[in-house]
Amino acid sequence: MGIEIEDKFDVPPDYAIPDLTRFGEVVGPKSHQLVALYYDTPDLRLAARGVTLRRRRGGADPGWHLKLPKARGARQEITRPLTRSVKEVPQDLVELVRAYTRGAPLVVVAELETRRSVTLLREGGAGLVELADDRVKGTAFRDGVKDDGAKDDGAKDGVKVVRWREVEAELLDHGRPELLAKVGKRLRKAGAVPAGAGSKLARLLRPAPPAKAATEPGSAGEVVVDYLASQVTALLAQDPRVRRAEEDAVHRMRVAARRLRSALKAFSGVVTGTEPLQEELRRLGAVLGEARDLEVIRERFGRRLDALPPELVTGPVRARLGSGLREREEEAYGRIRDVLSGDRYYALLDALDAVVARPELGRAAAKPAGKKLDAVALSAWKKVTKAYETAQSTTDPERREIALHDVRKAAKRARYTAEALEPVLGRRMTKLARLAKGVQEALGGHQDGVVAQETLAKEAESARQAGEDTFTYGVLAGLERAAAERAHADVPRVWEETVEAAKKLA
Repeated sequence: MGIEIEDKFDVPPDYAIPDLTRFGEVVGPKSHQLVALYYDTPDLRLAARGVTLRRRRGGADPGWHLKLPKARGARQEITRPLTRSVKEVPQDLVELVRAYTRGAPLVVVAELETRRSVTLLREGGAGLVELADDRVKGTAFRDGVKDDGAKDDGAKDGVKVVRWREVEAELLDHGRPELLAKVGKRLRKAGAVPAGAGSKLARLLRPAPPAKAATEPGSAGEVVVDYLASQVTALLAQDPRVRRAEEDAVHRMRVAARRLRSALKAFSGVVTGTEPLQEELRRLGAVLGEARDLEVIRERFGRRLDALPPELVTGPVRARLGSGLREREEEAYGRIRDVLSGDRYYALLDALDAVVARPELGRAAAKPAGKKLDAVALSAWKKVTKAYETAQSTTDPERREIALHDVRKAAKRARYTAEALEPVLGRRMTKLARLAKGVQEALGGHQDGVVAQETLAKEAESARQAGEDTFTYGVLAGLERAAAERAHADVPRVWEETVEAAKKLA
């Protein structure tokens, strides 16, 4: 697996690569002949979402390559060794794109023949930037069969053969982003322009973007549908990463599911009839949450143990709170993979696509976004205030804990609502989101301490039954209780400051 940080440029056939010696030692160019077959569903579901899956021969890295959409400016590439068969895609790569294919077959959709000239910028023998000058011939396939009757730069029955030239600058392990920017600027000065397509395949096939409902510009409907579309994209982008159990992927997917559910609930007057979809998102979030919560608390206990003097760590406590919790976490990942491979999950994804492409729009959808959605955000904040007042009036300790958790959930929904509206309503929503986040985190510190104590009590009982020393569990429980009490004592101060700041936004 690799992370690509690269810039692509379109250049004319007679483009001359400029002198780059000011940026380092220039090595090359070295030529390669590459032939790649690209796989997708017949209706190009992968290409529409910026995913490419290919089998390539030639060059320095022949094999199967799966490129996932950009995240934080970089594309993730997963590689597998070259196989003899051109018909059978490696099964693990098939699994990683199931959120996009949803049972549709993968067929060959294109062939790209590339004459590549590679120039390397390096310093002291270390590679900084690789420059690939590509002359490309792209041929589209129909139903997995090459259309040999198609003419260059023309079409036959809608199938094209296209020739073009492009230059790609990729940052290598020892290079810095500033250098990549300087190289790009030098290429543009010589006549290159930023690529009009994200990939060679997209340039050849011109896949239609995912369908999105036509809404009135500047309307509440436009804002809400655009936000829902962005969160569907975020959820799909994490699917293959969750299947690979990559760091933070479960958290990011869970957040996307929560944001979608929160938006559907908050904007129910704009996009209507989504209650069943909200419930399915709740179910998905709960499954993801099991593994995420175990991951968080395992790391929390690890930090606690590392901070203790060695003499206070007795018995096999590290194994039980480390590898023991990790085993439970891995079991939770297994349940996640089962859910992500089920028809119910694919039905959820279809429903999410539908709510973006063909939403049931309420009367509020046609209203100007500013006034209508501002009222929604303020209503979400009022629910936080009401929940806090309820918690304050609750005297029973157990019920009060539940009520404070309800405040935290309301604050999280208010935060998500405000963040969804930041691009339209600007700084006011940014401030409201920050206030809601502050309340959420203050209450979260208390809640996390309570959950940690409950987990420690269960683990200590298991250790006791196994005849193990339980002294350290008591030490940790004391630390967690103190942390929870400090967070709880700080809540009134945070709330008072938040209320004063919120008055200025009303």
